[in-house]
Amino acid sequence: MEFSHAELPNGLHVLGEVNPRAHSVALGFFVRTGSRDETPEVAGVSHFLEHMAFKGDERYSAADVNRVFDELGANYNASTSEETTLYYAAVLPESLEPTLDLLSALIRPSLRTADFDMEKQVIIEEIGMYDDQPSYAVYEQAMQAYFGSHPLGYSVLGTKESITALTAEQMLQYHARQYGTENLTLVAAGNFDFENLKSLAEKRCGSWLRGGAERKLIAPRPTEITKWVEKGTIHQEHVIAMSPAPEATDPLRFAAEMLSMIVGEEGSGRLYWELVESGRAETADLGYSEFDGHGSWMTYLCCEPDDVDENLELIERVLNKVMREGVTEEELEQARNKVSSRTVLRSERPMGRLSVLGNDWLYRHEYRSVAEDLAQLRGVTARDIQELMERFPLKTLTQVGLGPRK
Repeated sequence: MEFSHAELPNGLHVLGEVNPRAHSVALGFFVRTGSRDETPEVAGVSHFLEHMAFKGDERYSAADVNRVFDELGANYNASTSEETTLYYAAVLPESLEPTLDLLSALIRPSLRTADFDMEKQVIIEEIGMYDDQPSYAVYEQAMQAYFGSHPLGYSVLGTKESITALTAEQMLQYHARQYGTENLTLVAAGNFDFENLKSLAEKRCGSWLRGGAERKLIAPRPTEITKWVEKGTIHQEHVIAMSPAPEATDPLRFAAEMLSMIVGEEGSGRLYWELVESGRAETADLGYSEFDGHGSWMTYLCCEPDDVDENLELIERVLNKVMREGVTEEELEQARNKVSSRTVLRSERPMGRLSVLGNDWLYRHEYRSVAEDLAQLRGVTARDIQELMERFPLKTLTQVGLGPRK
């Protein structure tokens, strides 16, 4: 695989990893914007804007966007997170040009008022739908409790109140501020010609204005709090505990990924064998999330309300034991093999490499080959895991429960 990088005169970065053995090509626009780049007054506008992109521009109607993607046989979609909005499609190599043309239209949609008013109701319904999903609702509550007033605690969807109050003019201003070329990266992976991609990008995106609001990396101050939210309409208790972990540029992130697998992977981690396999809980896992300037451990428990206290004590014992005694060489080797295997399997699909390439560039402004990632994983030692836990203990700082428990 061969990597290439170019910067257009207007500041748009174009990245490509060519794999001539692949039978498809994946391409997408990574936008360095998400809920953390909003203000409370426009909470949810990044996700709302993702919806509006599929309403089309002066050349494509909403029906055209879906029709053309389907005619190309594309696997396409978009997503919004706390820090990134992604518009992507995977197609056959011969469909690269029309696919890039259509994706470019999504980045510069017309944002018609009639579409805005109609889609607003769709977003409000979506918020209600996710509010009815306990695992999502407790995640929202935990993020808000942990980050407090920090922007990483803002809801990706926003609230019914913020979306209802949002105006089309506010969205236009946000788009103009956040979708400048310095906040955009065009990424492609698979079977394609990079010089052709660059030429097509210059033709389709070369007139876009340079710009893009710089993200304010304010250090969060996680909140030490325990909070129980009573919701009698659900039968199980859902509990999330959070604490600091390595940020996206910290070299210890590889060790964090492996530790989260050893302790908390669904189906094989220590928490699984202690609580799920034994029948004490439906779910018990530990996840690691990396953000721009911060990272977090997140322990998730789902069980019967009467079993919560005992299960939380069991989780604490498991975490204390691994911090006290470390991990075994057998566990480390197993985790290393699993993460390495997933890295390789993901790399065999252009869509898998697209995500890795885009996130590496957005967070670390670097290109890392599959071989470099594998070498980094092979180099993680038990001592690295111990250093990780000394710097970022598996201790509960913020704990939020949602369910029938009073």
